Amino acid sequence: MTGTRQAHPEAAARATLDKAAHENFPVAPFFLPRAWRDDLMAVYGYARLVDDIGDGDLAPGGADARHLGVEAASAEDRLAMLDAFEADLRRVFDGTPRHPLLLALQPTVRRRSLTPEPFLGLIAANRQDQLVRRYKTYDDLLAYCELSANPVGRLVLQITGTASPERVRRSDAVCTALQVVEHLQDVTEDLGRDRVYLPAEDMQRFHVTEADLAAGTGGASVRALVAYEAERAGRLLNEGTPLVGSVHGRLRLLLAGFVAGGRAALTAIAAAGHDVLPGPPKPTKANLLREVGAVLRRARREG
Repeated sequence: MTGTRQAHPEAAARATLDKAAHENFPVAPFFLPRAWRDDLMAVYGYARLVDDIGDGDLAPGGADARHLGVEAASAEDRLAMLDAFEADLRRVFDGTPRHPLLLALQPTVRRRSLTPEPFLGLIAANRQDQLVRRYKTYDDLLAYCELSANPVGRLVLQITGTASPERVRRSDAVCTALQVVEHLQDVTEDLGRDRVYLPAEDMQRFHVTEADLAAGTGGASVRALVAYEAERAGRLLNEGTPLVGSVHGRLRLLLAGFVAGGRAALTAIAAAGHDVLPGPPKPTKANLLREVGAVLRRARREG
């Protein structure tokens, strides 16, 4: 993302939104009503920016830091940036935010009567990333996903006016699965940031060390561990898939895309022999479309 002082705010915000094209699943596809697309992209811009802050992907003293009122000398402090971001988020609900992506979010919040909680959850997840770099148990990882992933699905349901306790439960399962899949794809990248999202108890069970994760290519123990975590993610996707059949029309197609994105990514991981260390296994477009069709067929049978 552009971080030079000459960058226009519009260009900086556009660069953040452009990252939607690289996600495992469609963020705001063309077939949705324009109002939904605008609101989903506003939420995506927020979620992407808070992740970029938490990952340290913004240049110190760049446009984002200036919008948030963080001095160039302290912009490297991610917690300070997250604090400033939270303060600007609160202005979305009771004032006028400074950052252009948060300013773009404000009409969505008002139009859809959104509450601060899911947005604050995403900030809390990125704060946790600065303080917690290893997870002892699978349950610990699921608690992290409750903050880092599940709020996004809940926001989608709220934006489309389809939230219910059962749908939220199914959505949480899908979102957690997608987060786990992303962690599996990004083992090497995360290790480079001194983060490991593979539960320590599972690494011990499969006799995998962090040195094994840094090897560049996965040995049998690493691949067995990845296969085990991928199977868990697949079960979560299965648990959440009935969400697709519980809605209708274009929303059904959107949610099928989310589920299919996770399934296609798992297929890509399996096709790589569960060796994710050379780089993230990515699904092909053809396989993604096949998975969308399979999810929709299941939704019709169950609907």
